Amino acid sequence: MALDQVWQFGIASTIKYGDGVVDEIGYEAKRLKGTKVLIATDKGVAKTGILDKVKSSLEKEGISVGVFDGVLPDPPVEVYEQCLEFAKKNRRDAIIGLGGGSSMDVGKLIATALFHGAEILDYIGPPTGRGKPILGKGFPMIAVPTTSGTGSEVSPVAVITLSKEKMKVGVSSNYLRPDVALVDPLLTITLPPNLTASSGMDALAHAIESYTTRRYSAKPKPETPDKRPVYAGGNYLTDALAVRAIELIGRHLRRAVNNGDDLESRAGMALASLLAGMAFSNSGLGAIHAIAFPLSGKYGMPHGVTCALLLPHVLEFNFTSNFEKFATIARLMGENVDGLSLRDAAMKSVTAVKALSEDIGIPQKLRGFGVKREDIPRLAKDTMEIRRLLEGNPRRMTEKDIEIILRKAF
Repeated sequence: MALDQVWQFGIASTIKYGDGVVDEIGYEAKRLKGTKVLIATDKGVAKTGILDKVKSSLEKEGISVGVFDGVLPDPPVEVYEQCLEFAKKNRRDAIIGLGGGSSMDVGKLIATALFHGAEILDYIGPPTGRGKPILGKGFPMIAVPTTSGTGSEVSPVAVITLSKEKMKVGVSSNYLRPDVALVDPLLTITLPPNLTASSGMDALAHAIESYTTRRYSAKPKPETPDKRPVYAGGNYLTDALAVRAIELIGRHLRRAVNNGDDLESRAGMALASLLAGMAFSNSGLGAIHAIAFPLSGKYGMPHGVTCALLLPHVLEFNFTSNFEKFATIARLMGENVDGLSLRDAAMKSVTAVKALSEDIGIPQKLRGFGVKREDIPRLAKDTMEIRRLLEGNPRRMTEKDIEIILRKAF
């Protein structure tokens, strides 16, 4: 990596991490001049003591609180629209996304659309939406994750499911990055083993793809005022974050799945998810997420499970692109590569990821989710349309390559 390369880096304006840090949410909302806050969450979180704790902290600061608890996994556009209507009707001036990535994504986009008087379809590309750019920051937004995996608390992306089209789309802009990310590991203790496993593997996919993406200069986005290119791909900072995230996941994910009350492993996974989110939201992602989009959109596959299932197969395709980096991944995940050739050491990264996935009970075959063998050519074709992700993959990938990966995962 050249020392004089140009790169850029963005994160949430303020990040707070640690046990009990959610208690500071009232202070942070008041600091951001929020007076009438909307909490976007789901019914599962609403039933726990977490929502009550957040409301109490806000109300102690004299802040009015409204709750929209209708967020669904992989939220359909209708959920975004319902939440936006709720926020308009109740004249909210600050938004909190409390929960998994879905709740935080909803919160980010609602804060923006509400401030700018926009509709959700304004920000979705054609033919479904109007494809308008996001021209500036929205209302203050605080992200509070209750899972360890999505990195949405620091990312500039909101993912939307278009149910009629059976597809998922992403709205991306640096203006969507939260103003505050409050990452409290204690909020993840009640997360069940299956969700701990799938969200943890999502974080691993983020970290590995960030670490191995190729560097490139993307075309300027419409909202880029000076029309300069958007630099993507790994750099010194994203590599450092991704490496640490991979190491933490290799050390803590099995423990977090097997014993949810293991506070050290919960803290390790919360930090890993945060670091991976900071990394991938600057470097970009690759083929794992590109292939995952049509799969989860068409078959309702959970995003984390989809990425976990694809991860070893995409790694097997990519590992020849950079033996040194893939050998490092193997070492970080606990594989003994002493005495191996660099190529064999790199291949151990595939072994390590597959073993972790199996150990924590991730489903290993696409056919278990209703995918049919005859669906594979269409899925490969749809994946080729997701150029923004394939652009960063460390190896050039053809439609035929994607078909082979899908057959191995079938």
